[in-house]
Amino acid sequence: MTAFSRIGRPRPRRGRAPHAARAADRVRIGGDDPAQERNPVTEATQFDRDAIQRKYAEERDRRVGGNRKAVSELWRNEALADYLTDPFTPYADRAPVREDIDVAIVGAGIAGVVTGANLRDQGEYEIRLIDTAGGVGGTWYWNRYPGVMCDVESYIYMPMLAELDYVPTRKYAFGEEIREHIDAIAQKYDLVDDALFHTRVLESRWDETAARWVLTTDRGDEIRARYLIMAVGILNLAKLPAIPGLERFRGKAFHSSRWDYNYTGGAPGDDRLTKMADRVVGVLGTGATAIQCIPPLAASSKHLYVFQRTPSAIGVRNNFETPEEFAAGLTPGWQKDRMENFTAFMSGKETERDLVDDAWTEHMAKVANPRIEPGMTPQEIGDAAEAFDFSVMEAHRRRVETIVTDPATAEMLKPYYRYLCKRPCFHDEYLATFNHPNVALVDCPRGVTEVTERGVIVDGTEYELDCIVFATGFEAEVTPLPRRVGHDIVGRDGLTIAEKWADGASTLHGVLTRGFPNLFLSPGPGQQAVVSVNHTHVMVAGGEHIAATIAKLDREGVRSFDVTAEAEADWNAKIEAGFSDRSAFMLACTPSRLNFEGDPSGQNPRNGSYGGGYGDFFGWETLLDQWRAAADFPGLEVDRGD
Repeated sequence: MTAFSRIGRPRPRRGRAPHAARAADRVRIGGDDPAQERNPVTEATQFDRDAIQRKYAEERDRRVGGNRKAVSELWRNEALADYLTDPFTPYADRAPVREDIDVAIVGAGIAGVVTGANLRDQGEYEIRLIDTAGGVGGTWYWNRYPGVMCDVESYIYMPMLAELDYVPTRKYAFGEEIREHIDAIAQKYDLVDDALFHTRVLESRWDETAARWVLTTDRGDEIRARYLIMAVGILNLAKLPAIPGLERFRGKAFHSSRWDYNYTGGAPGDDRLTKMADRVVGVLGTGATAIQCIPPLAASSKHLYVFQRTPSAIGVRNNFETPEEFAAGLTPGWQKDRMENFTAFMSGKETERDLVDDAWTEHMAKVANPRIEPGMTPQEIGDAAEAFDFSVMEAHRRRVETIVTDPATAEMLKPYYRYLCKRPCFHDEYLATFNHPNVALVDCPRGVTEVTERGVIVDGTEYELDCIVFATGFEAEVTPLPRRVGHDIVGRDGLTIAEKWADGASTLHGVLTRGFPNLFLSPGPGQQAVVSVNHTHVMVAGGEHIAATIAKLDREGVRSFDVTAEAEADWNAKIEAGFSDRSAFMLACTPSRLNFEGDPSGQNPRNGSYGGGYGDFFGWETLLDQWRAAADFPGLEVDRGD
């Protein structure tokens, strides 16, 4: 047995059909085995561009307008407070904590835990994780709905596998395995016992005299920390549609991130929803969350209504258990190599082999980075990219026809838009669910009109329901950091980060921001760092960088630091120079979170990525390494307390 050969014990997914045969019988990991079920691409070098553009525009126009707003600051809304109640961990009273520590980390998801673990490797630090959840996990603490899994390969998504001598049980891990792995990291690096859970930070304020960040919380805590790390992630704000009448419904209603198993039956990892047999359920949403929880609900409920604004493009998932020979053949550094291979492939860089070899690398990588032959004009490049995009989307539409037996339902499930207009989805059971006699798809392109005491209204028709599941996910990558943080960060001279960033992000490297000494920002979208489909890769790089920077600051006796005006201005200029205005493309898309619900004018050049587009991950990572290796701290004003 090698040092990396321990595969986690597979947990039976009760109440579900097997997703696929064992991989050892069907396909090599990242393999080119012809037996593997693929995401087919229709050959469509010739197509009626005008006709398809008209169809796309018609479908977009059907969805423009209506109520697309979400409840703002849901946690402050007392009438809707139950939508955020933690159903997984009882709330326990405790005495307020008043202390002076080295590092406070706001957020106990992957970013916070990985950063804390790296700090432990750097030295003896007093660390407090602070989170509104009842434990570690971040998004994976909350997302415990039936069927939940990650659609990015587990071998690159689950961090620090080698450090824990662990190999995921499946190519795409279910939620409980991910959450338990994050918890195992936190336990190994002694981050749990001192964490403050079920705790909301109300304010973080810089104390210039003491050179400390002072955090106050809703538990009466006062935490004074030398360094403050914001690791709130990009999926931390539950998105609840602002539909009139939400508080009037007399049945059971909950958000998918607060799944009530006491009501439905079952448990995390057990999809047998034993209490739903006599209940009529309505699911709002058909995105990444909904496509996973709808099949178990359909199998358990008396009747299921699925309320759909826009169909997702549903590709093949092809999940399978990890074969023993894959784990046995792993060598030191394998996960880093695999992460880098995926990121390179998704960035359009030349690679000898596609190690992950799934729909992300088969479709999105090629759509986002169209092949350019020597001598091609910009028009020819655009035409070729559009033709390939059409091929991909036509394949998805034909897949719907192949699986869904009712022609009218199949037509409603077909995605008519460009591939990058909405986040792609992958599932092997979702589409077939609509062949069940107890499942009905309700087409509501402008959304549900109203919630009543008995159900919901769509286009004047009331649907009576016992239960409403809001499978509407989270506010995501287009949500600015100050909103995701959820409290005022007050820096020098009383300036808040929300005020400073009112006209766009302003940072050094996407990690530091002037006027907020000793503050680190875990990198993410809209923060002038980089973006990746595998956001774990970005969080790991950010966590390593932040921990190594803190260690260097301490070795050199730095009491406090701040970014110079010149360095920040230079970085802002780099970001703005790399900005590519995609508003024309996004305006042609159906409304979604990616185009600000149909208004892409909200794009801000200062909220872009290093290197433009999704960003130059490897250039950014190299730049961080070189910056830390420099003799001093380029672009920083440092106070050594002399």
